[in-house]
Amino acid sequence: MTKQISSDIKSPTSNSLIQPKAPVHWTLMSCFILVVFFNLCLYAQVLTVGLAYFYNPEWWQVHVWLVRGYSGLSLILLAWVYLIIVPLRVRYLTTSLPVLLGLQFLTIHLKTPIPLAIIHPLIGFSLFSVSTTLVHRMSRFLFPKTDVID
Repeated sequence: MTKQISSDIKSPTSNSLIQPKAPVHWTLMSCFILVVFFNLCLYAQVLTVGLAYFYNPEWWQVHVWLVRGYSGLSLILLAWVYLIIVPLRVRYLTTSLPVLLGLQFLTIHLKTPIPLAIIHPLIGFSLFSVSTTLVHRMSRFLFPKTDVID
């Protein structure tokens, strides 16, 4: 037996099975765009550190410039997700962005007997993972699937 999509799509005048999607509020869409932009900045970070290491060390300055330029976005996003209605998971992921960025700054700038810089790439990987997951969570929240299967 196979599941069948209701033949099921009733006429527009009756109670329809597929509800029209409500337009996404501009505050949610703006937040989503900022989350995507933040994620793209992280892609640029990974690209520039790779270019600096494997191609030309002068790219390191671009890597540093980028992080100084976009790290403030994490604080804007943090404030934003507490002003709008989003799932708790989105809030948790957004809260972890400035925390991880702070750890990134600490591990690169603190001079300790044990070189904390060795965990800098691992924290960067976590930051990248959290940001990508945040993009997916926000997109699933804003654009839910409308498939109706009985």
